[in-house]
Formats: sequence, C-alpha cells, structure tokens
Amino acid sequence: MMPSPPIMDYEGSRWRQEFWRERAYEDAVERIALAQVLPARGARLVEIGAGFGRLADLYRGYDQVILLDYARSMLQDARARLGNDPRFIFVAADLYNLPFADNALDTALTIRVLHHVADVPQAFAQIARAVRPRGVYLTDFANKKHLKAIVKYYLGRADGMNPFSDAPYEFVKLNFDYHPSYIRKNLEKVGFQIQTARAVSTFRIGALKRAVPTNWLVAWDAALQRPTARLAIAPSILYRAENLKPGDARANKNLWRCVNCQAETIAAEGLTLRCETCRAEFFQTDGIWEMKKRA
Repeated sequence: MMPSPPIMDYEGSRWRQEFWRERAYEDAVERIALAQVLPARGARLVEIGAGFGRLADLYRGYDQVILLDYARSMLQDARARLGNDPRFIFVAADLYNLPFADNALDTALTIRVLHHVADVPQAFAQIARAVRPRGVYLTDFANKKHLKAIVKYYLGRADGMNPFSDAPYEFVKLNFDYHPSYIRKNLEKVGFQIQTARAVSTFRIGALKRAVPTNWLVAWDAALQRPTARLAIAPSILYRAENLKPGDARANKNLWRCVNCQAETIAAEGLTLRCETCRAEFFQTDGIWEMKKRA
C-alpha cells in the first residue's frame, strides 16, 4: 500500500451549520442531478465523504447503506440525524485505504469530495477495487473549465490558472479544481466508463442568488443539467460511471477488508472486527466503526 496522501479532515467542524445554511440552491440542484443518475435499487451502497448524511434520504432503495467519513464528528452528526435505522452503517475510514473487500459494493459515491482529494488516481483505484464488475460509481468535481473561469482567463484575471490545461489546480491548500478530461482519463485508467453526465450549479453566483428566487434558479438549473453537460462549463460536473473490469457481476458477500494487511479474513464478534491474518482489531464505538489503519 502506498503512503496515504494528505487528507482534509473536517473533525470538529460546523460544516452543516455554517456551510449549508445559505446553500438551498446548491443542495436542491445536486439532489435533482443525483436522483436522475443514481441506480434506484441495490444491495449495498457506500457514500465516501458522507459528512452529516445530507443525501442519505436518496438511498431508500438500498438494503445496506454505508456512510463513510474520515471525521468521526461528522458521522456522529449523521447518526444523530438518522437514528437507529439498521440499514445504515457508519464508518470512520480513509478514502486511500478503504476497509471494503474487493467487489463488495454495488454503488459508490463521492459527492463534494474530489475537490479535497490530492491523489485522484489512488482514490479511483481504491474505489474501482471495491465496486463490483458492472457496479456504478457517481462522482462530482469542481470544474476548472467553467464559464466564469474561461472569461477571467481571457480578461487576464485568472491568477495563473489555465482552465484549458489538464493539470489539477490547487487554489487553496487541499482545495482542487479539475479539468473534465483529467477526471475522465483517470476513471478510464482504472476501468470505469462514463455513462452519463450532468452540469450542476450553473447559476452559482452570489449576486444572482440574492436577486433571483431560489425556486427559479433551481428550475432553470434542472432544465439545463442534461443538455449542457457535454459543454462541461458549469461549476460542477457529475459523472455516472460503470465498472468494466472482468468478473462475476454479483457483489462479494464479504464486506470488510483489513486496512492493515489487506486480507479479507475478517471475523465479526459483537462490536469487534478481528483480522484472522494479522490479528488487528477494529471496534464499533457509539455506533461508528473505527476502520483506519492501526499503528
């Protein structure tokens, strides 16, 4: 296993209260886009970087829903909101070392996550490993080629950012914009093929949001998401990709993989998971599985 890249840790943040308080437009249009491309049913879904479980109500058609985040405090918030629904499993873990067996997942999502991912190829490789053949991966990303960035570039006000280059642009530490072709190429390298795309948050402009009723903006955005996706000039782009790796399309019945030695020989004993290969133990505390690599 390669060394883990730096991770954006939201432990202890008030993200739900502070970030989402005035973003009803963004929340609504992301939900519309996801509802159109998310497989409606399945056995096992994971949302990586699930935070406080903002999107959990969209996963009603799944038998088992895993909400994974690096920050335990975010999962505590999610669990408090969602109660004791047995369909939900809460996991504190690292995107670059997922605690899931090969081919264990029908569907995986990273929503509002890639813009904090320093090593996209390594993250995609982990997700491709855990998603079964013919399984689905949904991801969005902050688009460096969006219309506002292009206008700034031609006006000479882009601060060194070229919206047409493939290279990721880190505008603040661990905050990245990506070119659509960069995301596409790295998905294809690990066996994912993009099936469809949506342009999201086209009207994410502060002055416009203050001047125009939210429901109008949401309706306009919804109408444009599919027809403008191929232009790839919206601030956010959502891709639905299928895993084309060979093998049985049925999901692995085993869920867990040891993050210490990568073995799938995991024995469950109450609130403890024990790796029978390296003897590492992982525990559930207050309803949250602690599945980060142990020293």
